Amino acid sequence: MTERLSPLAIMKKLVSFPTVSRDTNLPLVDWVEDYLSSHGITAHRYYHESGEKAALFAHVGPLQEGAVVLSGHTDVVPIDGQPWDSDPFEVVEKDGKYYGRGTCDMKGYDALAIWALVEAQTHGVKRPLQLALSFDEEIGCTGAPPMIEAMQPILPKGSAVIVGEPSSMQAVTAHKGGTGYTMNVTGFEVHSSLLPYGVSAIMEAARIIDWVNDTNAELQAAKPSDLAAMFNPPFSTLHVGKIHGGTARNITAKNCTFDLEMRIVPGEEPAAMQQRILDKVREVEKAMQKVHPDTGIEVVSLFKGVPGLRPEQDGAAEALVRKITGDNAEHVVSYGTEAGQFQEAGYSAIVCGPGSIDQAHQPNEFIEIAQFNAGHDFMKRLVTILQQE
Repeated sequence: MTERLSPLAIMKKLVSFPTVSRDTNLPLVDWVEDYLSSHGITAHRYYHESGEKAALFAHVGPLQEGAVVLSGHTDVVPIDGQPWDSDPFEVVEKDGKYYGRGTCDMKGYDALAIWALVEAQTHGVKRPLQLALSFDEEIGCTGAPPMIEAMQPILPKGSAVIVGEPSSMQAVTAHKGGTGYTMNVTGFEVHSSLLPYGVSAIMEAARIIDWVNDTNAELQAAKPSDLAAMFNPPFSTLHVGKIHGGTARNITAKNCTFDLEMRIVPGEEPAAMQQRILDKVREVEKAMQKVHPDTGIEVVSLFKGVPGLRPEQDGAAEALVRKITGDNAEHVVSYGTEAGQFQEAGYSAIVCGPGSIDQAHQPNEFIEIAQFNAGHDFMKRLVTILQQE
């Protein structure tokens, strides 16, 4: 059996793997699997269809249901174009912070979860502990659902999932859900002096984008539900974050592509907003085709919708986290996580992890050492509880 590594040593190793979502995460998965195996823990994999990525999950303690599941993702966002002051894939300690890509989001938590699993295996627990590390969280939480499905026939089902996204160790019981689309608009080219006889893909895309602005104003003006009122902003939102199209200023654009995302307050029905979007698209498309039949709008889903996390009545995950942290305040966040996907699969789920979401995806990403240590204290208390239950 090899030496038990500290959480910091594990984080340094995890950060050293450049697991940007577009690239493989297999070297990281290999290392984690080998490290767990060296401590007598059997890990299981679920592979992405490409074979270039894998999720990893494991169980320690009695082979029975009711485990606490520590959930994290292995992928990180790119560093392209970001002005880093140090090597992004090396943990650098400075001014009370650990710098490095993923230290905050969320290899710091992953390291703490791996440490806790080995501690539970070494000292024994009465209630089981599980680890679940996904891929492709950063590109739409697409890796968690198949991983969760793969876990079910292999591991006894857990009763409380702690998703360790950076929440400053606060107990987050709700977050928004959402989905995204790429809209490929095809127009009909004519000289711009003959504008009425052509169809500008850019100008037709603008009709939809203008509708997005109007819809946001409508959503903002409506009286929020009690749950919505807890969020900032306290309403669902639509957003166009990327657009490209056209060939010249004096030609009606043949093509325009833009990305549209929606962030939906839990309790509201994402399918209803999706239908509103599609209805508007078809309305614009119908008018385009009256001018020229070869025009149209293709709607491509960027990712399967990420469900929101709903507050649970007497939730097991919430009760456990509040017991450990002593945090009895209500916290919600507007970003999405894999917690809603675990909840949708029948698990009790909560978000609680070290670090601030303000540092996620930023150049010179960091986690405060005090936050990392608070996460370590959380895991030590968790293992103690599992030894007693």
